[in-house]
Amino acid sequence: MAVADTLLAIDLGAESGRAVSGRFDGQRLQLEEVLRFPNQPVAVGGTLYWDILSIFANIEQAIEKARAAAPLRSLGIDTWGVDFGLLDRRGQLIANPVHYRDRRTEGMMQRAFDIVPREEIFAATGNMFLELNTLYQLLALRLANDPALEIAERLLNIPDLLHYWLSGVMAHELTIASTTQCMAANRREWAWDLLRRLEIPPRLFGDIIAPGTCLGPLRAYPDTSVVTPASHDTGSAVMAVPAQGDDIAWISSGTWSVVGVVTGAVVIAPEVLAWNFTNEALGPGRNRLSRNVMGLWILQECRRDWAREGQELAYDDLVQLASESAPLRCLIDPDDQRFFRPGQMADAIRGYCEATQQPTPQSPGEIARCIFDSLALAYRRVMDWLEALTGRAIARVHIVGGGSRNRLLCQCAADAARRPVIAGPAEATAIGNLLAQAVAAGWVASWAEMTEVVKQSFPTEQFLPGGSNAWEDAYSRFQALAGSAKRS
Repeated sequence: MAVADTLLAIDLGAESGRAVSGRFDGQRLQLEEVLRFPNQPVAVGGTLYWDILSIFANIEQAIEKARAAAPLRSLGIDTWGVDFGLLDRRGQLIANPVHYRDRRTEGMMQRAFDIVPREEIFAATGNMFLELNTLYQLLALRLANDPALEIAERLLNIPDLLHYWLSGVMAHELTIASTTQCMAANRREWAWDLLRRLEIPPRLFGDIIAPGTCLGPLRAYPDTSVVTPASHDTGSAVMAVPAQGDDIAWISSGTWSVVGVVTGAVVIAPEVLAWNFTNEALGPGRNRLSRNVMGLWILQECRRDWAREGQELAYDDLVQLASESAPLRCLIDPDDQRFFRPGQMADAIRGYCEATQQPTPQSPGEIARCIFDSLALAYRRVMDWLEALTGRAIARVHIVGGGSRNRLLCQCAADAARRPVIAGPAEATAIGNLLAQAVAAGWVASWAEMTEVVKQSFPTEQFLPGGSNAWEDAYSRFQALAGSAKRS
């Protein structure tokens, strides 16, 4: 391989997107940020949309900048899960993709259960139940007799749509398909019987392909290939965890926190359903058993609230203010539904604390500390469940993604979980994306080699749990919160 050859990862998150180029010398991967851009939804007529054309324009700008700097061998895109675009018979986008936080899916899970029992949906898909899932978005369209569904010939999840626009090839990448609750987890094909029973048109779904598949040349530049990485951002992040083993749990920390372990097979058990875990694909013979925690979205929304009030606070400032605030004074359950929708998040936190008869946080530092403490305890809860589900003891936890830069959150996670936390790399999603392209290029042969490249290329930091019993007491309070909040 020529050292001048570069790969380009387009990593799209719910708050921003970035393009990161990578150069591989045979042992180490070097990163360089090419472009970063905001990704803000747009509300029109009561519906919350993704600005997909702006996203695509930024991707095109990133490609031009990357190619101007060095020969570009390939590129790949990863994004959040579940959301999609519908295409007509000409392959044209029918309407802007709708944001997963839009209200159209309210009540749709129960409407689905009225047709297909919850247990049967889980047995078919192995996915956790979130009203944002593709399955309930499609059911909402059908029950509303939306004409877009009637004329649509194909559904493509967001990274698949963007890959199609770049390459001209329509395909469903495995890891993103596994987020939809439309895929049969055990067979790695669509859950055809479930789709028919819910009267969702089967014509929308095509062949599912593995991560690392080359779709073909970039339309504008035939010397650059379009390669599907693990197109779900969590899948790419897990590929960049710098360790493997049955005693490891990982947390992909960003807008969402996803806490999980890697298993060799899909885990279908009553407890997986009861605790609302999900099975999502990682690649052939590898499964992600995980659970979503609301994540740093809660803090992002608070920042937006404060900015509207004229108080601009950087994340580093909030971490410092939180570190100066009293720990474990008040707690929230991050998975409570009042924290799912955008707007007035600081007020929602205060309302939760009042409803559960706790001290009410007032300042940004107190609110940020409440969020960090509560996230750490939510991680502990998921890890306890994972040990029960797998029969495997978790000895250490790897936090990757942007949240790994938050040293206070990492220390809180170690204290709450009573386990060492290894933080980094922060750019895990882009790294996993680039390494999947390196495998497609023949530069890296296996997942084990990918792990070794990450270890050689990127530093990590270890956080050891403290000896205080305060976190055990707080965990007992935290476990009692959910029922208390619902009764209030």
